[in-house]
Amino acid sequence: MLRDLFRKQKKYATIPSEQVKKEIPEGIMQKCPKCRTILITKELEKNLKVCKACGYHFPMTAWERIESLVDSGCFIEYDADLQSADPLEFPGYQGKLKKDMEKSNLNEAIVTGEGNMGGYPVVLGVMDSRFRMGSMGSVVGEKIARAAERAILKKYPFILFCASGGARMQEGILSLMQMAKTSAALEKLHRNHVLFVSVLTHPTTGGVSASFASLGDINIAEPGALIGFAGRRVIEQTVRQKLPDDFQTAEFLLKHGQLDQVVPRSDMRETLIRILDFHADRREA
Repeated sequence: MLRDLFRKQKKYATIPSEQVKKEIPEGIMQKCPKCRTILITKELEKNLKVCKACGYHFPMTAWERIESLVDSGCFIEYDADLQSADPLEFPGYQGKLKKDMEKSNLNEAIVTGEGNMGGYPVVLGVMDSRFRMGSMGSVVGEKIARAAERAILKKYPFILFCASGGARMQEGILSLMQMAKTSAALEKLHRNHVLFVSVLTHPTTGGVSASFASLGDINIAEPGALIGFAGRRVIEQTVRQKLPDDFQTAEFLLKHGQLDQVVPRSDMRETLIRILDFHADRREA
């Protein structure tokens, strides 16, 4: 009996039954990838998908972003029917497009339209990384160019939120041509004295960072956003140097003069309204 009291008890892990697993709704909690804090999804969404513990900015969908920015009920979408074709007949591309359409409920990697922000009319474009990692194909380039044309016609400021892995490889040279196309559209915007604000979110890389994302009259980024052209490893192998730990982050770019401001998501709408207000005063003067 005394032997039983001092006998080391075996410890077993408790594995929830399948029934218990079914009773717990999926997606009720999320883990922050930066600080590993467990977050309640509803509370995270109320905080604009920013971790309260460390300030990590989770990705937002295009429509979540639009709802957080524009005045209630005033957004009119442009070119919602445009869809990518498969001009190069790239193996598996059509199937991947179909899956992304079903997953994101979008026809392409960007939503464009017009609405009011603090009472100021704007043309707004928002990229969505759920659709082919926000890569820029022919339709993305076309929608940005059309949005710029409408901004010129209406004399509305153009605000574009970037989130992209770069040019879309499945469209080859046609994708790369969108770099020139969007840049030309923004040059026309500049010639017509229409404000263009570029907001770079995580990630903004490749051909997108090398074209329209970096051409704003004002360039803003969210905290911690990855921004760059080539990958870190490629650059280190090319220059044969160890790069700083914060290389290609929004904070690094701000320090080296490639950004005008790094703005937390909670302050983004008010910051943009102040910019619109300042430029509205200049136009009236």
